[in-house]
Amino acid sequence: MITGQDSCATPSPDLSRLTPSQVEWVAAVVRQFNLQHEFWRKEGSDFVTPGVLEMLGDALRIHHAFSRQALSKDRFEFALESSLKRAGIRAELVGNRTNRGHDITIAGVPVSLKTQADKGIRKDSLHISKFMELGKGAWKLPLLRDMYVQHLKSYDRVFQFRQLEPGPESYLYELVEIPKSLLLEGKNAQLVVQARSRQNPKPGYGCVYDAEGKIKFALYFDGGTERKLQIKTIRKDLCIVHATWRFDSTPFEQSIPR
Repeated sequence: MITGQDSCATPSPDLSRLTPSQVEWVAAVVRQFNLQHEFWRKEGSDFVTPGVLEMLGDALRIHHAFSRQALSKDRFEFALESSLKRAGIRAELVGNRTNRGHDITIAGVPVSLKTQADKGIRKDSLHISKFMELGKGAWKLPLLRDMYVQHLKSYDRVFQFRQLEPGPESYLYELVEIPKSLLLEGKNAQLVVQARSRQNPKPGYGCVYDAEGKIKFALYFDGGTERKLQIKTIRKDLCIVHATWRFDSTPFEQSIPR
């Protein structure tokens, strides 16, 4: 369980030393903070404490004061690490950004972080476009499935940070935990090769179903040039939504007084 103090020291900056240009940049952030916003966290969440909720939400509002683009994965990771530390929670990003395992260690727990912000995003299901690279070894679905299960041993928790509404005047983000126990069900996935595909090697699916025959998620072994594993149609009702951030925004160029 992740716990922290949720205590953030209040800074006392000296604004009198700023140039007129610097004052305008600061004013843009202040105007952003005065707009409507609604932050929500799951009651009892051990990952998003009240302090983390506020810090990460304000980081999002600052970002969109100057950009219409979704918060990228590296910026999200940095904002999350900073928010956790400010809330009194030990957190450290992995130094090697090409690490094939976890992305961040939080209170001693290795955590994998994913992001999603594509135009076709669905509110009721998650899609991880690149869960892991599959390398240049033998392309046999049972072996690739075993690689997937082995990869899951690299971390204890998996989260996806999703942009559900892309602005530019209103944004909605959410942080969803995909239970590792759910992903481990992929070890028994029903494998099917896409024999009619023109790709070489042939891609394939590994589908996981519930007792009623409804799909829980699907492993997609992409045989294209990247040779990667995607995870498709992860049902959100099987996951945990830890927090949401909804807020209005005015891009910087529109917030300049005339």
